[in-house]
Amino acid sequence: MENASEMAITQMRKSVEKLGSSTEKYKDPTLMRFLIARSMDADKAAKMFVQWQKWRASFVPNGVISDSEVPDELVGKKVFLQGLSTEGYPLVIVKASKHYPSKDQLQFKTWLYFLHCLYASLTSNDQLPDYIICLSFDTEFVVHLLDKAIASSIKAREVGNEKLMAILDLQQIGYKNVDARGLITGFQFLQAYYPERLHKLYILNMPRFFVSVWKIISRYLEKATLEKIMIVTNDEEARVFVREVGEETLPEEYGGRAELVAIQDVTSAFPPLEG
Repeated sequence: MENASEMAITQMRKSVEKLGSSTEKYKDPTLMRFLIARSMDADKAAKMFVQWQKWRASFVPNGVISDSEVPDELVGKKVFLQGLSTEGYPLVIVKASKHYPSKDQLQFKTWLYFLHCLYASLTSNDQLPDYIICLSFDTEFVVHLLDKAIASSIKAREVGNEKLMAILDLQQIGYKNVDARGLITGFQFLQAYYPERLHKLYILNMPRFFVSVWKIISRYLEKATLEKIMIVTNDEEARVFVREVGEETLPEEYGGRAELVAIQDVTSAFPPLEG
């Protein structure tokens, strides 16, 4: 007899077919990520999955976004891709002090309005709207780094349940570096198009002024996402952080023994993500 998870996966596959799509090339672990993201509701998970398929086919038709497509974002060397954590998750480090958001305030206000609408639609009918695929230049970089990080943990062939670990370092961040839009975009992408891909996010060196910014950003995050975020504020949390990431992977400045590796310097040929 099928257990509850197997029954949910079977039902989700049928629901996807009813929506005019197919799950034929996707393994159970991939489908399970969408089911978990939608509280094991097969119909809602199927809608999310089909929307993801449409977005992926439209935005990443070649399977990957190469370094050459995001040169402006790479030049600042603000994102780093380390090895695997203690539990085998690839580690992404983002240094916020090296990030300079767009100065186009009109665009920023437009994005905030768009995200308010998106948030309202997601919480009211639990279905992703088509206009989410109308994207800004930052989004290509978000997809690039997420895909590359996840793919870096694949040994031979993608299983479908690979996750990543991340550090957001706010050391020496100033008002000129604050990018609420970029952070909201990144989290929205994790939630909408990379469900259950985030294992843990550690936020380090949060300055006092950023606390109010974070309160605004966190309004756009689902409960499951918030539960995966640790804001490191004391020595005990720092010890847990070092232990969970692993000294062999963690750069020296964070208490480890590794060197920082810019994401563009990781040149191994990773397979395109299937799910």
